[in-house]
Amino acid sequence: MRQRERAEPHTLVRMPSRATPRPVGTVTRGTTNPNRLRRMDRWIAATHGAELRRAADPVAVDLGYGAAPWTAVELLHRLRTVAPHARVVGVEIDPARVAAAEPYARAGLAFRHGGFEVPVRRPPLLIRAANVLRQYDEDEVAAVWQRLCARLAPASGHSRGGLLVEGTCDEIGRRHVWVALGPEGPRTVTFATRLGSLDRPSDLAERLPKALIHRNVPGEPVHAFLRDFDRAWAAAAPYASYGARQRWMRTVRDLTADWPVTDGPVRWRQGEVTVRWEALAPRA
Repeated sequence: MRQRERAEPHTLVRMPSRATPRPVGTVTRGTTNPNRLRRMDRWIAATHGAELRRAADPVAVDLGYGAAPWTAVELLHRLRTVAPHARVVGVEIDPARVAAAEPYARAGLAFRHGGFEVPVRRPPLLIRAANVLRQYDEDEVAAVWQRLCARLAPASGHSRGGLLVEGTCDEIGRRHVWVALGPEGPRTVTFATRLGSLDRPSDLAERLPKALIHRNVPGEPVHAFLRDFDRAWAAAAPYASYGARQRWMRTVRDLTADWPVTDGPVRWRQGEVTVRWEALAPRA
């Protein structure tokens, strides 16, 4: 979903009327599969569920859900396991996709035409944007993040405010990397994988979000992190006899000596590790 001064006719979303502003962005490829975002959803439920549960009317947005609404339907189901009153709004810039999703609407699940302006009345406690920025240029990411973070529910009292989760995964959700942002900006980067499919941790490099994928080169922090991750993985090879999970957990435990890992064994067991954004942020 990217604004262009001269867009091709087949990708540009036309303004339905002079009274209706054009959504911000361009149409994505729309690739989607059931259960593709399960790792991201489970992490959101585990780490942000308390914020959703405390809210009187918690609204979550599935931004750019694609050609079929599976991910929005699944997000509602997973959020309601931790926040029974959660509502999900699926937002798509392609009007045809919104129309195709309407039969799946139900109590707590709605679909709307829109883009990065996020057309919901109440500031959402969650915006999930998975595989949306992949087709954008790296220099466009910061502005999109800023726009989306400005739409989040603000921090107040004991609440840290809304959460933006933006990242990329493979077609069946085995490998996934995402950035979590609050109203103040980026907070963390999470690497998640099906451990049985992993040869080495740097296999996840191809799923780095747009803000990081072109920075996986010598001299950049994310490159150093993945290098150290591979080295720790190799050193933990003796643990492979106990299974990939035990090897991963030992690897991540060793990483904590040099990198600001923010989670613990409960999440590591799921094939995850989360690191502070500042440690991996691109150098200017």
